[in-house]
Amino acid sequence: MSAAVLTTHVGSLPGPDVFQIDAPDAEITNSVAWVVEKQRAIGIDLVNEGELTKGGDWLAYADTRFGGFEERETPSGFVSIMMKGKDREEFAEFYAFAAKRRTLFFEDGRMAPKRPQWLCTGPITYRREMLDRGLKIFRDVVGPNTDDCFFTSTAPASLEPYRFNSYYKTEEEFLFALADALAVEYRAIADAGFQVQVDDAWLVALWDRLGPELGLEGFRKRSALRIEALNHALKGIPEERVRYHLCWGSWHGPHKHDLPMADIVDLMLEVKAKYYLFEAANVRHEHEHQVWEKTKLPAGKVLVPGCVTHSTDLVEHPELVRNRVLRYAKLVGAENVIAGTDCGFGGRIHPQLAWAKLEALAEGARLANAQLQGKS
Repeated sequence: MSAAVLTTHVGSLPGPDVFQIDAPDAEITNSVAWVVEKQRAIGIDLVNEGELTKGGDWLAYADTRFGGFEERETPSGFVSIMMKGKDREEFAEFYAFAAKRRTLFFEDGRMAPKRPQWLCTGPITYRREMLDRGLKIFRDVVGPNTDDCFFTSTAPASLEPYRFNSYYKTEEEFLFALADALAVEYRAIADAGFQVQVDDAWLVALWDRLGPELGLEGFRKRSALRIEALNHALKGIPEERVRYHLCWGSWHGPHKHDLPMADIVDLMLEVKAKYYLFEAANVRHEHEHQVWEKTKLPAGKVLVPGCVTHSTDLVEHPELVRNRVLRYAKLVGAENVIAGTDCGFGGRIHPQLAWAKLEALAEGARLANAQLQGKS
């Protein structure tokens, strides 16, 4: 008899209210309780606080946690690396249209419209106040049993693009200093009893920005160093406590120039984690289940493919979700699969649709489990 396939998601969820990170603890606690109960009522097995303890904006949350940086004025004519790339070049008219209409993300009032530029001017340190506050709020809501709970953090490679170095001698020193600071966060999450989820929003999403110059070999070498830094930060945390989320970017764009999974899957599996979350439900990446026909999943590892996606307003039919779950179960074994989402839903899709998609995820997993158990 096959193992039951559980359900989870990537992290960010729409809460009952839109509030900033400095909202009163009681207000955030009530919203976290609401979002936890809603996940469990729908049938999501592995839950989190929806990133509501971060104000729903992981980048603004990052701004509160690190010492050694000073906010700098953006130089005249400066263009962020996030605003470059082959996708933006080939589809410049679309991106101009989407930027004018502000449709690259779902605008719900959480995400800051403009990001500060941070310059490293001294040793990088970590401030725990906001983290400890969030962990306490989540623990107060879920109680002592945290076996089914995860809490998100960020990979060094995905903080790096928003920060500039004028203190450390080399790029590698700067990267590992970021990793040392994040290690404090990873350990605190694990010590609080939660699964540690590390979100890597930019490792491979920078491919169409850096790939043309570096080439595939150079880009893989760059990525390998950043995975080494992440593993350095995870040292001492058992792999079975770690979830790694690899993202190709969550904006509503063409994504024609995304790096293929086949070109990075071996490096992804080098991350010292048990669970690997990745996009598998959108039209640019769904075909990549084929990668697992040739790639052997190491013993003890679990795939968490997206079975519903933020990238369309269409709500997936539960039977489609079932088919996606069964596809991966056939490839790597049902015991090595958890049904997930492509990316976070908060700030990326209308809240009503986000919860409808999670309902479809739960129902589709139930259908898949019934089939795996030989039931009608």
